[in-house]
Amino acid sequence: MWGLILGLGLPCAMAALFSVVAPPLTPLMVIRRIEGEGMDRRWVPIDAISPELVRAVIVAEDARFCRHHGFDWEAINDAVDTYEEGGRLRGASTLSMQTAKNVFLWPGRNFLRKGLEAGLTVLIETLWGKRRIIEVYLNVVEWGPGLYGAEMAAQRYFHRPARDLTRRQAAALAAILPNPRRFSPVTPSRYIEARIRTIDARMGHIPTNPKICP
Repeated sequence: MWGLILGLGLPCAMAALFSVVAPPLTPLMVIRRIEGEGMDRRWVPIDAISPELVRAVIVAEDARFCRHHGFDWEAINDAVDTYEEGGRLRGASTLSMQTAKNVFLWPGRNFLRKGLEAGLTVLIETLWGKRRIIEVYLNVVEWGPGLYGAEMAAQRYFHRPARDLTRRQAAALAAILPNPRRFSPVTPSRYIEARIRTIDARMGHIPTNPKICP
């Protein structure tokens, strides 16, 4: 009984706390620290992050972020269809799912972790809402070895605060998110340069100063 209460109550309590308090660490940060990496991070509110970066990350990572409730069933069905037709199994993680994973869970792809991720996604969608989800994501996501969050990424790569990122710089940061430990937004490979152009073009379909998911 107590195990059930703890198992259900602790995640709910943490999610409620993190709806108003910045998560102090994430499991990935702890793992990287144990592996000997540094930790450059600085929490900033969403209003101190360029709207261009918000737009770029939504375009790059989860174009239907404002239209789903945590799970993009259209993307999931497309991924399943592609796999059944012999294609490579690709992910269909939303920003909500990625945030739940980053804040609460360890890296990995086993069924236990995916199940926990699904439950936590429902929880943060319910308790946080879209604005808080993207705010937390942009502050905890890994943007290079030992580098976490939009503020320190902007400082490290472009020597300016996150609020002053240009459209091109925002697109470049979003473009490396699939593998930020391999790619650089400053010296982009051909693949990353192509992603930057695609993201930049698609950003034109989102208002310049959007209210996040009004």
